[in-house]
Amino acid sequence: MKSLLNALQEGRLVELPVQDKEKALEYLAILIEAIPDIGNNQDIVSAVSKRETVSNTGIGMGVACPHVRAARDDGELFCAVGWSPAGIDYDAVDHKKVHLVIMYYIPDSQRNAYLKEVSGLAKAIKDTDAYQLLSTIQDLQTLRSKLLDWMESATDKAIPDSKARMIKLEERQHAVEAAGGTAVKTTKLTVIPFAVVVAENAKFFVLANEQELVEKLENAKDFIPLFNSGREFEYGGHHISVLQENAFAKGRSLYQCVAVK
Repeated sequence: MKSLLNALQEGRLVELPVQDKEKALEYLAILIEAIPDIGNNQDIVSAVSKRETVSNTGIGMGVACPHVRAARDDGELFCAVGWSPAGIDYDAVDHKKVHLVIMYYIPDSQRNAYLKEVSGLAKAIKDTDAYQLLSTIQDLQTLRSKLLDWMESATDKAIPDSKARMIKLEERQHAVEAAGGTAVKTTKLTVIPFAVVVAENAKFFVLANEQELVEKLENAKDFIPLFNSGREFEYGGHHISVLQENAFAKGRSLYQCVAVK
């Protein structure tokens, strides 16, 4: 699910300004052409249009997955995601309007990754009433959250996708900030925002509204070194993610974090 996650993080999830199929495909193709790593040596707009005349990519349930083969063999798998609230007359296999269009750019070396991603996503969508959901979604944020749910469902539940979880944690952090910095409880999780100030002598202190978390972390001797090994880790029964790091004078650092329990 790497390319879809990248699209969500890099701003390639958009509301389509048109309901015409050809214009919608052109809009997404232009988004992909604008990706710096792709370059300008391929007319993706024309390639997608020609590919669509050969085989309709509306897979049903309100979803379409148009794609274009890259002019080169190497490179990354990329995608752009378009949402149409009113739906597009796409001539899909089930004759329903398409509300979600995921367009892929596929280098030859990424064919297996593409097939794995699309098949996993299709399976997750089939396990829900996707069309009913997509036809009633009111905003991009709701759609984004649902896509993350589908991606989590498509991955091995024993090994959750860390990037998908990071995006969700960032969304929860925004909700926490809007609520004034206090812990947010969901049906399954408690999300606690906190900050860590680290001095050059490795001394640190924790800023949080949850006294138990502050005491647990400040009494730990092996907590700070974990920040050097990754931005997401398990500690003391919490799943901790580092959302932002800021460096200051005299070797001091400030880490903005969330803990999920």
